[in-house]
Amino acid sequence: MYFKKLLLALLVLPCAVFAQDPGYSQFFANPLHLNPAFAGTTELPRMVINYRNQWPQKGNSFTTYSFSYDFLLKKSNAGIGFQAYHDREPNNIITTSAATATYSYHLQLGLESFMTLGLNAGLVRKQFDTNGLIFPSEIDQLTGVVSGSGGANLYEGNKTYPDFAIGAVGQHRQVFWGASLHHLTTPDESIHEGDNKGKVPMKITVHAGTRLHKFHHDLLSRRFTLSPNILYQQQGSFKQLNLGIYMIEKSFLFGGWFRNNIDTRPDAIIALIGFAREKFQFGYSFDYTLSELSNYSYGSHELSLTFFVGAKGEKEIRNKLLIPML
Repeated sequence: MYFKKLLLALLVLPCAVFAQDPGYSQFFANPLHLNPAFAGTTELPRMVINYRNQWPQKGNSFTTYSFSYDFLLKKSNAGIGFQAYHDREPNNIITTSAATATYSYHLQLGLESFMTLGLNAGLVRKQFDTNGLIFPSEIDQLTGVVSGSGGANLYEGNKTYPDFAIGAVGQHRQVFWGASLHHLTTPDESIHEGDNKGKVPMKITVHAGTRLHKFHHDLLSRRFTLSPNILYQQQGSFKQLNLGIYMIEKSFLFGGWFRNNIDTRPDAIIALIGFAREKFQFGYSFDYTLSELSNYSYGSHELSLTFFVGAKGEKEIRNKLLIPML
C-alpha cells in the first residue's frame, strides 16, 4: 500500500494539477457535458443526474458526480441549461468542481433538417492536496513505519478559473451529428505562478449516429430501434474513439461499445442496460478494461437518471433532435 501511494505521488506531482477531463461511457446520457448545443433539445424541461466510479479498487477510485437542467424557450427558438459537477481523484489528491451555464439557438434548415448552436461558460475550481500521499521522507528505512507528514503540505493549493465551450448539433431525417470545442482559451490551472505546464489543452469532440426501425414478426411482433453511433475525442496528445450501438425495445434499452485509445491500445468494452418511460430514463453501464490495468482497476461503473418535468403542450415541438437516450 505504501508503494502504491508513493508511485501515485511520483506520477501526479510532476504534472502540477493538470488532469484529463472526466469522461462518461454513457456520453449521450449526459448531453450538456458532451455538447452545449444539446441545451433545450427536448420538448419538456430535462433534469439529468450522472455518477461514475472508475477503477473502484479497494475503495480508492476516480469518482465523478454531475447534475444538469435544461429547457426550451419555445418563443425564442432557444435553449437554456445549467450544469454542476464534482470530480475526485484517488486519495483526494486532485478534486475539481465546476458550475456552468449554457445558451443554444435552434435553426430549422428544412422540413426534416434541424441545427442547434450552443455556447457554454462557467467557473472551475481545482484543488490539490497531498495529505493522502506518503513521501519517502516519512518512511523509516529500517522498520518501514510511516512516521510523519514530511512532505504532506508540499503541493497544497487551489485555483479557480473561467472556462468556455462551443458546439453544434444537427439532424437530417434519422441521422444526427455534432461537434464541440471545450477549453477554448486553454486556461491555466496550475497552482504555481509562472508554471506553463498547467495549461488545459482544448478538447475536440465529434459524434454522429442514426436510428433504424426494425419490425420482427418472429419475436411476438415487437418493434426494435437500432442506433449505431460513434464518438471521437481529442485533448492534447490523447485521442479516443468509441464505436457502438443502442437497441431499444419499448421501455428497455441495451447497448454496447468498443473504446479505443488511438496510437496506444484498446481501452475497454462497455455494456449498457436501461429502462425508459415517458418522463423517466435510467441507465447502468459497466466498462471492462482491456489494457494491462485490468488487474488493478476492476472496471468502471456508471449510472444515469433522466427526468422530464411538466406536461406537453398541445402543439408538438418539431425541432427535437434525435439522440438515442432522448
